[in-house]
Amino acid sequence: MQKKEKLLQTIKRIDGRGYKAYNDIKGSYDFGDFKLYIDHVQRDPFASPSLILVEVEGNDAAFPAEFLKSFHRIVALEDYISREFHHAIGKYGEGRSGSGHSGVFRIDSGAQEILERSCVNISPQKLEIRFSMGLPARGRRVLGKAAASMFMEILPKIVADSCFYRSLNPEKVAKEVKTFEDATYIRNQLAELGLVAFIANGSVLPRESGVSDRPMKHAVTFKSPESMEVTIKTPNKGPVMGMGILEGVTLIVGGGYHGKSTLLHAVERGVYNHLPGDGREFVITRDSAVKIRAEDGRRVEKVDINSFIHNPPMGPDTREFSTENASGSTSQAANIIEAMESGTELLLFDEDTSATNFMIRDERMQRLVAKEKEPITPFIDRVRELYEEHETSTIIVMGGSGDYFEVADTIIMMDNYKPHNVTEKARKVAEDLPINRIREVNSDFKFGHRSPQPQSIKPFKGRKLKLDSRGLSTALLGGENIDLSQVEQLIDPSQTRTITYAIYFASQKHMDGKRSLIDVLQLVEKDIENKGLDVLALKGRKNPNNLVKPRIFELAAAINRLRSLEMKKVG
Repeated sequence: MQKKEKLLQTIKRIDGRGYKAYNDIKGSYDFGDFKLYIDHVQRDPFASPSLILVEVEGNDAAFPAEFLKSFHRIVALEDYISREFHHAIGKYGEGRSGSGHSGVFRIDSGAQEILERSCVNISPQKLEIRFSMGLPARGRRVLGKAAASMFMEILPKIVADSCFYRSLNPEKVAKEVKTFEDATYIRNQLAELGLVAFIANGSVLPRESGVSDRPMKHAVTFKSPESMEVTIKTPNKGPVMGMGILEGVTLIVGGGYHGKSTLLHAVERGVYNHLPGDGREFVITRDSAVKIRAEDGRRVEKVDINSFIHNPPMGPDTREFSTENASGSTSQAANIIEAMESGTELLLFDEDTSATNFMIRDERMQRLVAKEKEPITPFIDRVRELYEEHETSTIIVMGGSGDYFEVADTIIMMDNYKPHNVTEKARKVAEDLPINRIREVNSDFKFGHRSPQPQSIKPFKGRKLKLDSRGLSTALLGGENIDLSQVEQLIDPSQTRTITYAIYFASQKHMDGKRSLIDVLQLVEKDIENKGLDVLALKGRKNPNNLVKPRIFELAAAINRLRSLEMKKVG
């Protein structure tokens, strides 16, 4: 390891030379309080910025041992440090100065959710920060003075402000770590309590705007109906009181603009833990919950949707249904089966994003259109069976059909963003206004498992391995753009990028043409749990700085939307 003065000498020597001269600064340097590793230098100022690693000795960083005693505390602490590093970049970083990415520091810190990331790694022995720097240039020539300022003046200030416990607010650090731990504890208690979700009293569910996920100011705070109120004792905060949503079939009803979809959206995001002050810190959902919607145009590959759609006129065999351009109803059926194939225990629906003919066929329509002329078994006729026979619960926002009163266990009415338990009232309405629709099923509900064929995963574009993302909604795998815009629980662009790495990793290590998709997904998840996100790193690209752990359900969604995918039925 060289002294930091050597880095300064090299920068001065290459000042004014062609941009490739920056390759001379690769290496490791001792800055006293921290060590600097320059792993990868960008090829020109317009390419992806250079990858940098800072390492601080554990004794120097001096984070209390209590914050490192469990995996969940470590995840929260790493998240806090990444945000402080990002804040320090904003405080000291000069921003773009020159061509392309010149002068820019970046770290892959998060938004409102706390996620497992590769950019910060902490242990009792050391703290490691991975980030990028746009090495400054004018045109394609080295700007030595600006580069020297970035490394010798700005970076030490950023590190000093964010990588040492003495520089941080101890109360804020403790609050994030303990809030994360309490949220995880509640989630782990849900199954034992017979709950699928919990919304704490005092939560703020509305968001600032359609483009901001921050809490709305002066919003109505959440308060559970007394009949649904439960108390969960947490290890740090103590007793937390709120509304428990029981296993089974739950309807969320109410007038337009009264908070039905807002409640459901909070529940679907409750699979993740949130920052203190977000308002949804204790909106907690089982981590296997999957939001289901209609998705016109998506590809479907050999999915058994026969329990929902059977014998379509001149149509294919729906026991192994494939299409390049699914309709609303067939896509929604496939989304349900794929979620169950991946192990969900909770399905979430909003009527606004569902296919009406898939969700309900009322009595009048049954009388007009004979069952033998209708290939769709509506969801209303399967929802109880999913719970009673397959232990899969459902939460549905339903403002337009009272037929669901007949099949619901719990009915919540939102009135001016306040929930009311109207289960008994709805049952009385159902008694007073009986319906005579017929349950339209021709067989027991079932679904099969499929095995992804590794040769159908095509990660190369020409001879180049291409794994990346374009924003949140598009995964780039080889020459294919995977459209994930309708996968609503995908929340971070780096999750999307990581999904492409995970697909490639799975195809190389775990897909053998025989293993089921769920087995492949669980093996990938186990590898990440045992070895961290670095297990997904490409050969020759150590220390990835921008990977974020996705759930297996979003990973499965991406695999299922590959246009090149080939599946074989298991068993």
